[in-house]
Amino acid sequence: MTRAPFEYALIRVIPRLERGEQLNAGVILYCQSRDYLAAQCHLDTDRLHALDPDADVPGIRRALRTIEGVCSADRTAGPAARQDPGRRFRWLTAPRSTIVQPGPVHTGLTHDPGTEIRRLLDLLVR
Repeated sequence: MTRAPFEYALIRVIPRLERGEQLNAGVILYCQSRDYLAAQCHLDTDRLHALDPDADVPGIRRALRTIEGVCSADRTAGPAARQDPGRRFRWLTAPRSTIVQPGPVHTGLTHDPGTEIRRLLDLLVR
């Protein structure tokens, strides 16, 4: 099987926007040629509390689950989940000034997007 181009962005948690400290909490990966869009998240609460002992862990977990739901086209995730995968990826990776936000979009080549997202999660988040 040939390698396919993909795009990905890290999901960052910035518990105190004024300080700018961030924690990687997930990966969004889009591979147009394989019709693949997924997000995988892992929130390290010990590291989060080191940045902000008062961080809203339940709220951050809800935001991360919503991102995963939009990627998997879960209708309970809201209207964005009804869009095609490319539009969902662009919407999720649009810059925003919130506690949970995407990082810049990067590209690569992969044989298997599912394996690639797990590799990126292990390498960049865990």
